[in-house]
Amino acid sequence: MDKMDKMPLSSKGLRLMLAGLLVMIAGYILMMGGGSKDPQVFNYAMFDFRRLVAAPVVIVAGIVIEIVAIVGRKK
Repeated sequence: MDKMDKMPLSSKGLRLMLAGLLVMIAGYILMMGGGSKDPQVFNYAMFDFRRLVAAPVVIVAGIVIEIVAIVGRKK
């Protein structure tokens, strides 16, 4: 088999990429909400721990999983 015929990502890498995508989607879901129906009323729920800390950490974890899936060594 020629070296050019091989798939650049293994099946493990593809599973990791899918897992990273799902983790990033979960982070964006965590970031949703917090708006106010009345624009004249300030809603403090916009600035809670989930939206300011947890969601970005989950998104960055998903990006790290994607990088590991792409750059990780194949055995």
